[in-house]
Amino acid sequence: MRGLDDTDREILDLLLDDGRRPYSDIADAVDLSPPAVSDRIERLEEIGVVRRFTVDVDRSVLREGVPVLVDVRATPGRGSDVADALADADPVENVYATADERVVATATVPDGDVSGLLADTVAAGAVDGYDVDLLESTARTPSLTDAEFAPECAECGNTVDSEGESEVLDGTRYHFCCGSCESRFVEHYEQLREGATD
Repeated sequence: MRGLDDTDREILDLLLDDGRRPYSDIADAVDLSPPAVSDRIERLEEIGVVRRFTVDVDRSVLREGVPVLVDVRATPGRGSDVADALADADPVENVYATADERVVATATVPDGDVSGLLADTVAAGAVDGYDVDLLESTARTPSLTDAEFAPECAECGNTVDSEGESEVLDGTRYHFCCGSCESRFVEHYEQLREGATD
């Protein structure tokens, strides 16, 4: 499995700057042909580095509520539940979960009603407390620097490097650190699938 090279990183940086940038512009910047750029972007999607192309809305030019930063202290063991619930809520823009069961989110809340947002989206008893700060502005500056392709092996959890394997099962791509892990995972997957159809 091929990892990321400098050209891949340069293409990703250009897409992070403008996801609608034409392939011909990217090709000129990285000294490739547009079809070669298209092939590279397709490969980046296939291996899961690029999940989707999205729109970055500037909420500062819209009137829809009060922009806030919410720092939620989740009940022990419920941090991922709180993060998932907030990520699915319409007013919430970004969610960050920490290792110590804190969930930090940015949101634009109608009427500034953060307690109502939490009551409507998070299961009762999942929140120990929360703090709210009004946001004056936000800035998103994604960067890859020298990021390497290093997904987690679906079988053993080790880091997958360029020697790893990849397999698509029922439309989902899985990465493996070695052929043995891939074989075990696929065999178990097939057994589960056969058991589900019996």
